[in-house]
Amino acid sequence: MKSFFKVSLLAATVALAAGCQKEEEPKTEAAPAAEVAQAETGKAVHFKTEDDKAAYAIGVSFANYLNTSLDKPNEIGITLNKDLVLKGIEHVFAGNPELNEEETRAALEALDKRVAETMQKQAAEKAEAAKKAGEEFRAEFEKQEGVTKTESGLLYQVLTPAEGEMPKETDTVQVHYKGTLTDGTQFDSSYDRGEPATFPLNRVIPGWTEGVQLMPVGSKFKFVIPSELAYGEQDTPTIPANSTLIFEVELLKIESAEETKQ
Repeated sequence: MKSFFKVSLLAATVALAAGCQKEEEPKTEAAPAAEVAQAETGKAVHFKTEDDKAAYAIGVSFANYLNTSLDKPNEIGITLNKDLVLKGIEHVFAGNPELNEEETRAALEALDKRVAETMQKQAAEKAEAAKKAGEEFRAEFEKQEGVTKTESGLLYQVLTPAEGEMPKETDTVQVHYKGTLTDGTQFDSSYDRGEPATFPLNRVIPGWTEGVQLMPVGSKFKFVIPSELAYGEQDTPTIPANSTLIFEVELLKIESAEETKQ
């Protein structure tokens, strides 16, 4: 796993300089006219030259990066003391760090290992929770009136019946749809985008490929798709691993494979 804390000596030095500025006592000498003018803006740091401004900007950029790096472990319950981070930078700058190079490397490798193990554990717990929630949701949905369960485990309910043509797996279809998780969280919607989606029916998740073939043109179905017919153990920012997915789908149009090639 990529280390959060492989930073350059230059960056560390700049961060120290920026951090230590707050401890410096203000000079009593008369400031140059340009600095006095800047002081009137109310800023605590004054730049005499463009080099000064560039140096400060490097410090700000590094501090932002470091802040983000420290927040990542904190999100998974590993708390890193920012004061000790600054103390480590200060000690290196002063030439008296309390950890040598080998000890520093070992500590960072141990941290990376802890972060990786914690993330894997949390991901497994999240996937197991999604699996259980999906099973419970499907069991309740199956009890509803008008719900049909196919041999694969796909559940569907006709919301708006129609008598139109039904597509084949090799057809390209045009649909409007909305997708949600079992807790009602919406992760996708052609309605929100303001235009229907068009795609080959054999290029989507198995639950869609099977389910849309059951729909006449003009109909609207509700599908409850178990994870093995959706994205399985794949974990994405919007769809956790092992998620059961709920789709409301309107079949607007069918294009045959021959028409699509033209």
